[in-house]
Amino acid sequence: MDVPLHAEPLDVPAELALVAIDMEKYSQIPEAKMAAARCDVDDIVATVLAECQLPDPQELPGGYKDSGDGAILLFPPSVLARLVDPLLGRLNAALVRYERQRLASSPVLRLRASVHIGPLSLPDHRGDAINDTTRLLDSQATRQALSAAKDSGSFLAAALSEIVYQRTVHAGRTQDLVPHHFLEAVARVSDKPGFEQPCRIHVPGLTGPAVRPYVTDAASPAAAPSSTAQPSDASVPPVSGSGGTFQFHGQVSDATIANSIDILRIDRRQR
Repeated sequence: MDVPLHAEPLDVPAELALVAIDMEKYSQIPEAKMAAARCDVDDIVATVLAECQLPDPQELPGGYKDSGDGAILLFPPSVLARLVDPLLGRLNAALVRYERQRLASSPVLRLRASVHIGPLSLPDHRGDAINDTTRLLDSQATRQALSAAKDSGSFLAAALSEIVYQRTVHAGRTQDLVPHHFLEAVARVSDKPGFEQPCRIHVPGLTGPAVRPYVTDAASPAAAPSSTAQPSDASVPPVSGSGGTFQFHGQVSDATIANSIDILRIDRRQR
């Protein structure tokens, strides 16, 4: 990809796709183990990029920016959808494999990630795109989503800017991820009071509604359509514990199930 390194001051720089990653609690790792842990993350990321047939950011001048406990990777905009799916899922799967093989003396590797796209001047990385990418990464919503990842056995929480979500997931360019896998939220950063942007939060293996209880800046769920079927008055009382049996006599939307029912067992026998 040819990206001009120098342009006139008023020219709009070429658009690039950006992925930022950050290691959880990197500063708490003993100093003697920091380099090894960071090397493990770099190896995992490089392997997953190759699996996803994504270009090597280091082949682009200024395409790799080290941030100490993470990195910002730059890609041509044409691969944006692959930076969401399959990249996020495969990155989490690689972290799960690492955890299974990790020595007891090695730190746990959990990552936050963000995906954004916008004009960016290289090789000096001038532009709002890189600032917004790092703020999405550092947002309260992304940090809180990592708690959902921990509780579910995942090792990654990611934030997509709204423009990335619209161009990829909403546009149907992600094969395994659909809107139900994302939580609509607002990205805010405590020490950046002027920053507030809509985003979509994703934790591999979880749906958006499952992440909602963890994220204080989640958008309010949309009201269910009036045509959505409700449990009939003839519902059978709970059979044990806090469970219950419901009879539905019409179409049931995903929202009805996801927002109200934790575990669903369907009995298709004719009565």
